[in-house]
Amino acid sequence: MHIHISLDDGVPIYRQIVNQIKYQVAAGQLLPDEELPPIRTLAEQLLVTPNTIVRAYGELERDNVVRKRRGAGTYIAGGGSPLAREERRRILAGRADQLLAEARQMNFGLNDILDLLRERDSALGVEASKEAAHG
Repeated sequence: MHIHISLDDGVPIYRQIVNQIKYQVAAGQLLPDEELPPIRTLAEQLLVTPNTIVRAYGELERDNVVRKRRGAGTYIAGGGSPLAREERRRILAGRADQLLAEARQMNFGLNDILDLLRERDSALGVEASKEAAHG
């Protein structure tokens, strides 16, 4: 698990941790029943107080993203988070908003963007097929 903390973006550190763990669950980078680092270990790695990690893990538990096992650690909720699909959609919506805003600044219309996305999807599909054939 990799978490990057930014002191410059104005988002509270515990919230950055929550958001990044939710993203990693939604992206399949953290799997059901996978153990998260112990509170003290993660606090030392991120150079934050253990209370920050306790707060982040507590919020993740309230959102049913993780579950705690007394004396055995904190684990990604079995069966995946019920927020996983919603979280993936939220992430993609944010990226779509960024793409649309940039495209408008460059005087590209929606049809131009859709054409570009179709081209890129096709190109990525060809690349994936080549990798599978050579893998």
